[in-house]
Amino acid sequence: MASNDLKNLRQQIDLIDNQILDLLNQRAEVVVSVGKSKEGSEKTFYVPSREKAIYERLTGNNPGPFPNEAVCKVFREIISASLNMEMPMQVAFLGPQSTFTHLATMMQFGLSAQLVPLKSIPAVFEEVERGRAQYGVVPVENSTEGVVNHTLDMFFDSELQMIAEIMLEISHNLLSKSGDIGQISKIVSHPQPLAQCRHWLETNMADTPLLDVASTAAAAQMAAEDGSVAAIASHAAAVQYDLQVVKAKIEDNPHNFTRFLVIGKNTPEKSGADKTSIMFSVKDEAGILYRMLEPFSKREINLAKIESRPMKQKAWEYIFFLDLIGHIDDPEISAAIEELRGYCHFLKILGSYPIARNENSAGETH
Repeated sequence: MASNDLKNLRQQIDLIDNQILDLLNQRAEVVVSVGKSKEGSEKTFYVPSREKAIYERLTGNNPGPFPNEAVCKVFREIISASLNMEMPMQVAFLGPQSTFTHLATMMQFGLSAQLVPLKSIPAVFEEVERGRAQYGVVPVENSTEGVVNHTLDMFFDSELQMIAEIMLEISHNLLSKSGDIGQISKIVSHPQPLAQCRHWLETNMADTPLLDVASTAAAAQMAAEDGSVAAIASHAAAVQYDLQVVKAKIEDNPHNFTRFLVIGKNTPEKSGADKTSIMFSVKDEAGILYRMLEPFSKREINLAKIESRPMKQKAWEYIFFLDLIGHIDDPEISAAIEELRGYCHFLKILGSYPIARNENSAGETH
């Protein structure tokens, strides 16, 4: 290509970039007006259903060649910066940084939000309950290893709502300082990634001791400090702690996802594709398990998940967690839940929120 042709193409790119910048500032001016219109009202600044509608509209109208995945990432940061202009946002998450929960939080809220790492799931709940953070992000379920019981247990006493869910595909890497598998004498990670890579570890590192630590980030830090230690962690942890990839994608299940919850104080508006979560304890009666499902069956309501947990206050009694497709404001959903309530010692609505998009990026439970 002639140098003049290349120069002309670069000038076209510069002109388009200037147009994009001008449009971003026009958008920002409208955002400021939206923020002023909400002042003094009870309207929330973060509206998951609105964000979902934006992504669906943009990807649906995108003629290419700019890929839809990149469109979502670009607008994730535009929306994040816009929300920060309306109201600076603090989001607590189960830390530390460079864990997959951290990645999930960044993907949901972008880089303009102030992300606050905390050491435990109860600490995330408390931070939001006390108003020190508007929202929190915690792991709730892995498609291979099942639910995170500690998260479910927190909803028994907490008044916080589930306001969004994040679904991330899992990808684990074996990391070390040198990248040489022959120098590894110990492998460390959070218990969940160790379990999710069990087959690979047994096949390839059967004689190497495994050690549980508090998080994948803590494991990566240990590997950075000791050349004989390898960590199972994310690529982001490798970058942060200057580690080499010994082996990438060592998870046993290539279709392994982790589900995270965004917790807050307000139920989001309907998005058109929503999920409602409830928890309840049923009376000990003959046929009660059949009757607790009947209100949903006869209304043809799709149940996405049923999970039971022992009730800590009473031996041999259980709390059920139920995810169903629909929003609590849907008449059929609210009617089914009210009918179920008649069979229950107690029933609590945990939230209605948009069904998550699957993200084609790494994720884990901690």
